[in-house]
Amino acid sequence: MRFSRNAMGTLFVGGALSLTLAALAYPSMLGLTTVSTAPSRVIAQTQWGPLTEADRDFVVKVRAAGLWEYPVGQIGLQKGQSKAVITASQHLIDGHAALDTTCRKIAPMLNITLPNLASPQQQGFVNTLNADTGKQFDVDFANILRMTHGSIFNTVAKIRATTENTLVRALADQANDTVLDHITVMEKTGLVDFDQVLFQQTTPPKLPDTDLTPPPPAVGQPAVVLTPPPTATATPVDLPPPSK
Repeated sequence: MRFSRNAMGTLFVGGALSLTLAALAYPSMLGLTTVSTAPSRVIAQTQWGPLTEADRDFVVKVRAAGLWEYPVGQIGLQKGQSKAVITASQHLIDGHAALDTTCRKIAPMLNITLPNLASPQQQGFVNTLNADTGKQFDVDFANILRMTHGSIFNTVAKIRATTENTLVRALADQANDTVLDHITVMEKTGLVDFDQVLFQQTTPPKLPDTDLTPPPPAVGQPAVVLTPPPTATATPVDLPPPSK
């Protein structure tokens, strides 16, 4: 299924959404933008090594990814038309429940505040797939999720290669395995339009920061927990001891 390149510039959030797959494509969709122009700036010295802005934002991105992909997996179990989409949905739920457990373990150790809601754009993904029916659901499901995982894959690799924080490194190891697994199961649906997905990964529309940033949780609000399925095979990582 192909989408016009002229339709790539605008994202409408909330209410009745009219979203093209192109408008959903944006490599920075999975978390917060940095507060300065130096992602490598150290914002804290911890027992597990220095924590940079990029490290902190990565933990938030992983959490935010689960806050929309986990419910999309639940939707897929109900609306998926093919066995491959059902399988991919199971992988989303399993993988993000395990990642979320790791995020919720390390965030207080690193003094990182995690969101309880995905960004407006990410919530738009969920709304779009909620509104889809029949084969269109399967097509949008496979292409949206293949594109978002493909976009974040380079970020995971960069954090893994550059972070000096052992907790963030452990999360990046787990995220690398999970994202690759999710890319693979999306491709196995046979529905991915690779030309269009790759174009959208490399030529994203420019969206306002407000669409890309998950809102902070209310003061005192308990963390939302993404519950592992009864048949879970993915597990949180064993956290390393303090480095000093």
